[in-house]
Amino acid sequence: MSKLTNDHVLKTLFRMAVPMLAGTIAFNTYNFVDTMFVAKLGTVPLAAMGFTFPVVTLLTFIAGGIGTGVTTLTSHALGRKNHKDAEKMVTHGILLVFIVSAVIAVAGFLSIKPVFTTLGADEKTMPFIREYMTIWYCGALSMALPMMGNGILISLGDSKAASSFMVLGALLNCILDPVMIFGLAGFPAMGMAGAALATVVAQAISALWLIWLLAGKHRLLQLKDISITMFPASCRKILGFALPSSLSMILMPLSSGVLTALISRYGNEAVAAVSAAGRVEMFAFIVPMALGMSLVPFVSQNFGAGHMDRIYQARGYSIRFALIYGALITAVIFFAAPMLARLFTEEQQVMELFTLYLRIVSVGFGMMEVHRYCGFFLTGIHHPVLSTLLNVFRVLVLLLPLSFIGSSLSGIRGIFTGRLISDLVAGSVGILTVSWMLKQRIKLQPQ
Repeated sequence: MSKLTNDHVLKTLFRMAVPMLAGTIAFNTYNFVDTMFVAKLGTVPLAAMGFTFPVVTLLTFIAGGIGTGVTTLTSHALGRKNHKDAEKMVTHGILLVFIVSAVIAVAGFLSIKPVFTTLGADEKTMPFIREYMTIWYCGALSMALPMMGNGILISLGDSKAASSFMVLGALLNCILDPVMIFGLAGFPAMGMAGAALATVVAQAISALWLIWLLAGKHRLLQLKDISITMFPASCRKILGFALPSSLSMILMPLSSGVLTALISRYGNEAVAAVSAAGRVEMFAFIVPMALGMSLVPFVSQNFGAGHMDRIYQARGYSIRFALIYGALITAVIFFAAPMLARLFTEEQQVMELFTLYLRIVSVGFGMMEVHRYCGFFLTGIHHPVLSTLLNVFRVLVLLLPLSFIGSSLSGIRGIFTGRLISDLVAGSVGILTVSWMLKQRIKLQPQ
């Protein structure tokens, strides 16, 4: 009997989310630590990290979309108590990730210069970008597997293991970063390339642990009986969720890339400031992200078991939590922003822009998380396309137009204000959409 479909809703969400808190801290530590050490190399390398971020996030999210598809289908199968179907989805999903990662690596390596030139990188930042991305592409598979396996382990009720393998990778990255970037313990100083190599090695080791967890502990990865003849059918099912989910997630780094190009008009100092502030922003979402990572498997498994009432309760708990947490973190960031800026730079202009960005956009953090949660609920009840449309609305209808309008009206402050308005409106629309869809699903349930 699954605890996800039977225990008290709030207790279950809490039990799933708390172990994942360490995992979400670890997940965000990669970029934060990389950026903090690279910042010691100078403003230009820090700006180069800013250019790599949207591309790295974009390619990681493609694999993450496949992970969402596999997690949703696996959770639904477990809710139906069909372990054989869950095993098939996990095995075929990992094979699909292998194929996609190989394509990403080759295509990405061949397009480094045109892609980053389009984003606004100049002749000063391009050599640093090439150093970082060349190694990152070589480790594309190790980046993809942890994102996918995390959701599967949560759906199995093994959030402690999901958190543990993420923590292992983050700790290794923290140790290897200074060694490989600056050349410690007899290791040659590699600069930007060292930051990328540290991440690749750390995530490769954590990915190996993940494979053991799925194959040895939970018996969901069966390479001896991979059923190649059934692989195309599994891919169609997985891609039915993965394509809209990937598109939904891809919109974020794509919009980040467009905004990076827009911000680059204000100089490398502006790119460096927003890049560093973005890492702090990621850390601000660590606590709500721990709950968010649990929502798709919880919702999908209860959907498979026919427990729509539990999903409706989870929706209320999660939205209230996001709004309360958002208000608290906004207050903290408003006062702490100048001190946080000093962790990354001593240049006055970079510090001022860093502080301005965080003080404006943090006001919308609560509603941004509500918007994200709403997408998870829609995916969990098998409406991934509607989840994608919510993100399309936020990015294409709100964020990008408002950022360009804001830039023309009041410069870089206007860009930040456009982001704030987008988050507030998108969160409100998300609440209305999910509430309506859940009511429709409850009406369709047999009485």
